[in-house]
Amino acid sequence: MVLVVVIVVAVLLAALLGLGAFAMRRRLIQRVGGTFDCSARLRVPVLDAVPVPDVSPDAPLPSGSAPDPSGSAADNGGKGWLFGIARYNRDSVEWFRVFSYSPRPRRVLQRSRIEVLHRRTPVGQEELALLSGAVVLVCRHAGEPLELAMSEDALTGFLAWLEAAPPGQRVNVA
Repeated sequence: MVLVVVIVVAVLLAALLGLGAFAMRRRLIQRVGGTFDCSARLRVPVLDAVPVPDVSPDAPLPSGSAPDPSGSAADNGGKGWLFGIARYNRDSVEWFRVFSYSPRPRRVLQRSRIEVLHRRTPVGQEELALLSGAVVLVCRHAGEPLELAMSEDALTGFLAWLEAAPPGQRVNVA
C-alpha cells in the first residue's frame, strides 16, 4: 500500500515538474518580447504544381467553407500542423514548438528569404487543428514551401515586419 502511494506521488510530482518546465520555457522565450502564437506546417505539398491565386493583401479572405485555392489543405486533411510561438529577432523570425523542452528555435526564418504567396482561411479539418480565428499564410522560405497560421492581428504585424525590410532587400509580400 505504501509503495502504491509513493509511486502515485512520484508520478504526480514528475507531471508537475514537466508542466512547470513548459511554463518556464515559454516565459523565457517571451521574456525578450516580440512574440506571437504561430502554428506552422513545415512539410507542405509542393506548391510549384499548384496555381497560386491572384490575391492582393487587401482582398477579403474567402469564407471558411470555401474550397482551398492551394489544394494543400484538402491533400493533408489538416494534418502536419504544429503549435508554436514565433519571436522577432532583428532580420529573422525564430519559431519554437510549444510542446518541446528545447531552448533553441526549431526554425529560423530570414526576412530576406521569405516569399509570401497568398493567404487563406483554414478549410475542413484545419479548422480543428488550428487556433480559433487563425489565418493561413502560404509562403516559401529559401525556396521551400511553408505554411504559417496566426491571428489577424499577428498577421498584420508579420506583414508589416516583412515590408519594413531595410532598403535594398528584396521582399515579396502577396
